[in-house]
Formats: sequence, C-alpha cells, structure tokens
Amino acid sequence: MALNMTPDEFKGARRKLGLTQAQLGAILNTDPATIRRWEMAPDVKSARPPNPVACQVMAWMLGGYRPPEWPGEN
Repeated sequence: MALNMTPDEFKGARRKLGLTQAQLGAILNTDPATIRRWEMAPDVKSARPPNPVACQVMAWMLGGYRPPEWPGEN
C-alpha cells in the first residue's frame, strides 16, 4: 500500500480494521474531526487529503501491527 490513500481507501482501511473515527484518532493522536476531514469526498470544502504518515500507519495496521493504543489492548 502506498503512502498516499484516497479518502475512500483511507475510510475503507479504517472500517476493515473495525475502528471508529474516534478510536483511530486516539491511535494516531489526532482529533476525530481530522479523521472525518480525511475521509470526506475531495469536493467538500472542509475536506483534507489523508496525511501520508497516517496512511503508512494504516498500512502497518492492515499488515497486522497493533499499537499499544489499540482498543481492548491493555
């Protein structure tokens, strides 16, 4: 998976991981509103492209990595 994802790819990856926007925000130390903006269609005024570092972390998690902040992992 590339360092850049489309908003739909990013949203699909989050859903595949079974994470809510709030849970992913906690993992990435990012406000859930930012996650929402990354997942918006590009033609929406407040939309932002997914952060490349966040995309890389998503790729790692899709590959099996689970950070300490993973829901239920304490």
